[in-house]
Amino acid sequence: MPLLFLNEKSWNTTCDPIRADRAMADFVDAVRAVAKDDPSGTALVSEVEVKSLEIADGYPIGKWVGSSPRNHVRWQRLRALQNRSPVKSVFPAEDADGHLEYRHEGETVLALGAAHFMEGIAVSLPVTPAWQTSSLLLDRSELVELPDGSLAFEHDVVDVRHISAEPHVDEHRAWIRRLSLARAATGRQMWELRADLYPHLQFLPGTEIQLSHLDPRWVVPVRRCLERLDASAATWEPAASVEPDWQSKVTPEGETRKRVCEFLDLDGEWRTFHLHARFTPGAGRIHFRLIGAEGKIRVAHIGSKICPDL
Repeated sequence: MPLLFLNEKSWNTTCDPIRADRAMADFVDAVRAVAKDDPSGTALVSEVEVKSLEIADGYPIGKWVGSSPRNHVRWQRLRALQNRSPVKSVFPAEDADGHLEYRHEGETVLALGAAHFMEGIAVSLPVTPAWQTSSLLLDRSELVELPDGSLAFEHDVVDVRHISAEPHVDEHRAWIRRLSLARAATGRQMWELRADLYPHLQFLPGTEIQLSHLDPRWVVPVRRCLERLDASAATWEPAASVEPDWQSKVTPEGETRKRVCEFLDLDGEWRTFHLHARFTPGAGRIHFRLIGAEGKIRVAHIGSKICPDL
């Protein structure tokens, strides 16, 4: 199920009613085209409820709905989509506060950033040329933990999927269909589909509980991290290299913390699973060890950073 994140910067702008009507027509057609391609359901995520939006300065959505029968039909189609608000209901904004920030042309953008982080699609009202495109570049700043335990900001530029008119949907159609068929939407689904989704990973029994009770806002980061670990293992040749060519940041625990990374392995022996990948925001960790004889990765822990017993 793709999440469509409504770009708050594209609403409540200075725009004449004729232009706003045309932009709303394109917008509704675009989101309905996504919904048509995804039989599992599409959700529109907005900072406030859609019915409370101002299309343009002094032009609330209720006034637009009542201005013509055609607009009323479009409104009914839009209402048929599941609407979630505020954005933090699906994006861990509070957890990310001070740790993760996205900017577009120098301005902080909540919905556009959430669309990238949650692997969704940003959707805008096409009232200006800036929003008439199928992708947008965002500046991302993320607070990460370095191997020595200190914290530092990393800065990069990321590309977010974006639509504001129906032709943009064509460019993302293959991805939308693939998403609806293959992506797990909950931690429980990740566990149940693990053999198909992650054929090069093995899981200790305790990870079933961790995935089954996974915070919904952590589903995408964990899913993304597991996918990258699986892809790393898929191309690993143990005879040629001690470790895979990692597709995400993987580090070992220091000597003083290795004792908290001991788990009862599948054969009943206690072993250290000190290699770990991080997922953000927050101190998310996936701990694992390499099974060279099988060319696999065995996962022991999925969740918060492991704290030593006091």
